[in-house]
Order: sequence, then C-alpha cells, then structure tokens
Amino acid sequence: MSATATAKRPAADRVYAHVKDAVLQRRYEGGTLLTEGDLAGEVGVSRTPVREALLRLEGEGLLKLYPKKGALVLAVSAQEIADVVETRLLVEKHAAGKAVPASPALLARLEELVEDMRRQAAAGDLAAVSVSDRAFHAEIVRSAGNQILSRLYDQLRDRQLRMGVAVMHAHPDRIAKNIAEHTEILEALRAGDAEAAIGIVDQHVSWVRNLAQGHER
Repeated sequence: MSATATAKRPAADRVYAHVKDAVLQRRYEGGTLLTEGDLAGEVGVSRTPVREALLRLEGEGLLKLYPKKGALVLAVSAQEIADVVETRLLVEKHAAGKAVPASPALLARLEELVEDMRRQAAAGDLAAVSVSDRAFHAEIVRSAGNQILSRLYDQLRDRQLRMGVAVMHAHPDRIAKNIAEHTEILEALRAGDAEAAIGIVDQHVSWVRNLAQGHER
C-alpha cells in the first residue's frame, strides 16, 4: 500500500494495522506495555483512535487493556498453542486426504510457496517465511472444497503467524527441517499418496506442540 493510500485510511485503522503487524511479527514482544501516548506519536494520530484500535485488538485476544496504564501485549500461552495445533490437525489431515488427486494448479502453487520459503529463509526474513508457511497449508485446505472448513481455518491465521515467527526465532535450526517437510507433503500429493500426505501433515503440525511442551524431536 502506498504512503498516500495509507494516509487516507481512517486513523483507528492505521493504529490497528500498525500495532497488529508489530505484535504478529514480534516487534512488540509478549509482556510489552503499550501506552496510548506513545502509539499516538508513532502513528501520528490523536489518542481517541488509539483507544478504538486497542479495544479491537483486545477483542482479538492480542492485548489486555489496563485503564490509565496502557495495553499489555499478551504472550502466546502453551494452552493456546495446544488448542491451535489440535484444530489444525483436525482440519489439515482431512484436507490432505481430500486433496488427492491434486490438481496441476495446486501442485504448482505449493511448489512456488516452497521456493518462496527457501528464498525468504536464506534472506533471514522469518516473518515472511511464516506467511508463506501459513499460505502453503491454507492452499491445501482450500483445495478440499469445504468453504466452512476454509473459513474456520482462516480464523486461525493471526495465531498461526504469531506462533510461527516465535518458534522460528526460538528454534532457527528448525527452519530447514520445516521446509523439507513442506517438500515431502508436496511430493506425496504429487504422487497421489493420500495416506503418506496425511502422515507427514500429522508429524509436521504436531512438532509445534512438542516444542511448546519441551519435547523437541
């Protein structure tokens, strides 16, 4: 989005986008206290739209507001990770099975995203890797053709992005393995092996929960 287009957006929307992006990409870490005055100065708006934006972000579970103090960025909890992983496994294993036989368009798009991840990882852009990671899985879910499941999965988007960036920062050695597992999923779909695709998805998604519980594999 151009600077001119950004300036034309409502002030509350600009604050919302600024804070949300910083939280998801971990420029504002969990435990950071944000003040209305500081945010108003950063974005160049008055305090009123800042309050509106912070209320919206509190409703999304990213912040906790404290009157006269500010907004606390909430850390990702082990319970939240477990809940997201459980939901992802239910949706993604079903979708992987339904994706076979995979269309040429799906295979081409997944291959493109794997290449994007390799390039982004080489550049050290972990936030971009996380976005491409999430897009890879979302493409498979969409290919299942169930719009209700797709909408449910889309609701996990912000949590997945935030967790992905956090885990990659904490376990940088895992990035190459992550990309390798995406390649394995792609090749299983290309081979028309639904059982293998489901098994790799199960292993690939479950490792996030294992790390959260301190059981790295």
